Amino acid sequence: MYKERIVIKVGTNVMTNKNNRIVRPVLRNLVKQIAELYERDIICLLVSSGSVIAGREVLGKSKIEDTTQRRQVYSAIGQPRMMRLYYNIFHDYGMKCAQVLPTKRDFSPGVHRQNMINCCEGLLAEGVIPIANEDDAVSVTMSMFSDNDELASLIAQLINADKLIILTDIDGLYTGHPDAENSDLIQNVNPHDDLNKFIKDSNKTEGEGRGGMGSKLDFAQKAAANNIPTYIVNGKTDNVIIDIINGKPVGTKVSL
Repeated sequence: MYKERIVIKVGTNVMTNKNNRIVRPVLRNLVKQIAELYERDIICLLVSSGSVIAGREVLGKSKIEDTTQRRQVYSAIGQPRMMRLYYNIFHDYGMKCAQVLPTKRDFSPGVHRQNMINCCEGLLAEGVIPIANEDDAVSVTMSMFSDNDELASLIAQLINADKLIILTDIDGLYTGHPDAENSDLIQNVNPHDDLNKFIKDSNKTEGEGRGGMGSKLDFAQKAAANNIPTYIVNGKTDNVIIDIINGKPVGTKVSL
């Protein structure tokens, strides 16, 4: 029996450089932290973006004009590549991982939801780290999540996680532009706070991902309202996940 179960979401902007190439040391640092937590009887479920970028690295520029179909193709090519990267790194730390590719219907009441619960609970019971990503190869239009922030929030609620950690490429929510001298990091947020005045274009992390700061806060507040403390932190900071578990004040915490 594990002392805690944590959902960690890593976005595309965390794992890529300015040339939109996957940075393997970032993934290794992430897995290293998950392995350290595992040794402390804390089990993690990872929600990872990156399949579209990984597919584009393999295929290069696509001739497909339709953006949805192009994303499907990139994802179908990139998803096994992402899993190979993760598999090799987890193996280096003596751990096992597994792929979970849900669609939105898997969270609707009924047999699909129960199947998701059974899969995640079974993997966690075996000490295997589930790696979830939206199945972009088949998940389009009404069956799409708005982004992986939504998926992470839903999974955290599904497995009754003790914490949700959203890794992004800035330190958290700021009162203004993160680079402005008079802009301060907001360390604590209530799930019922109105944060619209703080969510500006400058706080978005668009890149190749679909979710900006507004999305992260929206789904963080939904998870926190269900008694799951949620953290929005800079995933490129060394040992930021360990810092959270050790109680250090990093990033923006959303909680009741």
